[in-house]
Amino acid sequence: MRLLVVEDEEDLAEGLRVGLTRAGYAVDLAADAAQAYEQLTVNAYDLMLLDVNLPDGDGFTLCRSVRTGEIPTPGNHELRVLMLTARGDLSDRVRGLDDGADDYLVKPFHLAELQARIRALLRRDTNGTTACLTVGDIVLDTARHEVTVRAVPLNLTRKEFGVLEYLMTRPGKVVSSEELLEHVWDANADPFTQTVRVTVGTLRRKLGEGSIETVVGSGYRLSGSRS
Repeated sequence: MRLLVVEDEEDLAEGLRVGLTRAGYAVDLAADAAQAYEQLTVNAYDLMLLDVNLPDGDGFTLCRSVRTGEIPTPGNHELRVLMLTARGDLSDRVRGLDDGADDYLVKPFHLAELQARIRALLRRDTNGTTACLTVGDIVLDTARHEVTVRAVPLNLTRKEFGVLEYLMTRPGKVVSSEELLEHVWDANADPFTQTVRVTVGTLRRKLGEGSIETVVGSGYRLSGSRS
């Protein structure tokens, strides 16, 4: 899943990028509202971590602009917004939620709690109630970062895990290479490489031949998840 961190404190932003990347997310950074606006209009993010106090504005306004459509975000899914701020007064929390935030976390916070809140927000797109995704014989635990096939543990790279998670959150749907590149890789990915095809190929071999269908001209779909 691809996240946008909007945070002007450089050390905190970099710490979040490192911690969330290690957890398997693709992470882009924006240091102010202008950078966030630019990236939101170009890239399809699954979730935005948004600071309230920004050098050129505030997170409340940015969040409201996303919700009202003033910022035209690509993709056909709803962007989740989690506000991260030192402003913990009740009035600030109420305003953030009323302006469209899905959750509100006050600084300082523990990375483990932040990651749990991110997982909970991303589960809303799949109507999930736990950290585990199940499609056929495949079980993916987003909290423990573990995958089993017929109860046998599978060793996946971060990108293989990310591709599998994205496919499992869209059972029955054909997902294009472009969509996988947008949601599993960050802004540094080269769109002209064969990285998606190669990653899907190695993932397919680990899961077992026939586990991932290639729909010619369209993309990929988990076998057995066709609707």
